[in-house]
Amino acid sequence: MGIYLNPGNDGFRRAVRSEIYVDKTGLIAWTNKYLDTEQQYICVSRPRRFGKSMALNMLAAYYSCGSDSRELFTGRNIESDPTYEEYLNRYNVIFLNMQQFLIRSRKQAVTAYLEQAVIRELRETYGELFSEQETVLAAALEQIYVKTDHKFIFLIDEWDCVMRERQESEGLQRQYLDFLRNLLKDQPYVALAYMTGILPVKKYGQHSALNMFWEFSMIDQGFFEEYTGFTETEVKALCGRYAMDESEAGSWYDGYRLARFRHVYNPKSVVEAMHQHRFSNYWTSTETYDALKIYMEMDFDGLRSDIVGMLGGEYVKVNTSGFQNDMRNFRTKDDVLTLLIHLGYLGYDAETKEAFIPNREIIEEFENAMSVGGWPEVMQILRASDKLLEDTLRCDAESVARGLDRAHTEVASILTYNDGNSLGCAIGLAYYSARKDYRIIREMPTGRGYADMVFLPLPASGKPALVIELKYNESADTALRQIRDRRYTQALEGYAGEILLIGVAYDKNNKNKPHSCVIEKMVPEQYRETGRTKQDR
Repeated sequence: MGIYLNPGNDGFRRAVRSEIYVDKTGLIAWTNKYLDTEQQYICVSRPRRFGKSMALNMLAAYYSCGSDSRELFTGRNIESDPTYEEYLNRYNVIFLNMQQFLIRSRKQAVTAYLEQAVIRELRETYGELFSEQETVLAAALEQIYVKTDHKFIFLIDEWDCVMRERQESEGLQRQYLDFLRNLLKDQPYVALAYMTGILPVKKYGQHSALNMFWEFSMIDQGFFEEYTGFTETEVKALCGRYAMDESEAGSWYDGYRLARFRHVYNPKSVVEAMHQHRFSNYWTSTETYDALKIYMEMDFDGLRSDIVGMLGGEYVKVNTSGFQNDMRNFRTKDDVLTLLIHLGYLGYDAETKEAFIPNREIIEEFENAMSVGGWPEVMQILRASDKLLEDTLRCDAESVARGLDRAHTEVASILTYNDGNSLGCAIGLAYYSARKDYRIIREMPTGRGYADMVFLPLPASGKPALVIELKYNESADTALRQIRDRRYTQALEGYAGEILLIGVAYDKNNKNKPHSCVIEKMVPEQYRETGRTKQDR
């Protein structure tokens, strides 16, 4: 067993021995399927703390020859796959953690240091098969393959760290990508190359040095969706095991909507919450909110209003195709938003091609970033949102209207009211703090139309549900009447608590008091529990 060549199964052994282990071994069936095929080059990019390194440790344990990993996979999902026995501990694996090489290389070129370290270890097993003077890793592997017919599986972690940590050095980036291309592309000794990182493969102009890779990113995880994070079923099981509220778990960590799996949770944060028996923001690492602040304040037209809109619960259309897959070259606001998707600060709906802020954990990151400068008017609204919710729950319609007037004044320089949709965005922002106690649903299907906003209380909150209808240049009474006439409350299936019906209107011609509000309280005996609550857009 070596460090780089056939690293064994210690990493995976630690994972399965942990108090919480969620079986993701089904991923191996996919990599087995593409071994030694035209699709043998796979690059999977995900945000930090989404289990990338754990997946590589699992693949290393499964494929590495010289190890006996059968006991670690006994009873796991992969054991029932027909390819399981065929490839178990049958391949030479080369495991490269690029972050470690970047740190250790210091003044030396990272690729030169890597080649020295890996060749040194290869000599212990294959020293007689290539020249003592050989310093090029690809050449050494070619000679080993020619003389033994042994193919290798390459597992590369943090493949993109050069792009992220040496942003200013395009020369180093190009040299690094050329090294990877020479090492992997069209080489007969490659059976599989599986790379992970935060960013997809770097583009230069219209081409990529690594264009042989089949890419799976947060824009499109393809058949790796189930292994991207924790699924709703997996989190529900953990919440049952640890007596934690699954609705609150969803509020904190759910929201990464993929094409098939519409509820994908941050796995590391879920595990921390179960261990600590407390929901909180566990999404802390090297990418601090200071880094987020830099991207939020980039001077692209419309970027600030899009961010404010997403804070208010909006979904924003994003063209992801122009992004160069680095953290330096930005030409449009779409490039910035696409980077934030890859970093995990934004979710992405592959069906609608829209970005959004996925959950409370990430909302807190945005709030932290705004608190250190550049967003005083938005922070003023966020700080006032507790008072606005209190006034709403007291059915103080006049105070609610005044609070909305103030919020509109604060945000007018960034977000302009021009229709009902922008009004809804501003209202969502004004009720920002309600996310602590509510699941907020925009345009909730009711069977007889769509309620503009529904606030469903989390089970532990003890607060009433809120059904809000918004009117632009109409009256608040008209909005309230629509809630009643179309029976929007029937959509709250299974909810037996108190409901507040809230009509909000904005009159653009009334400069002194543009907002008006009416609030009506309903108790359970006033409505019947019919219809279905649809919480997905």
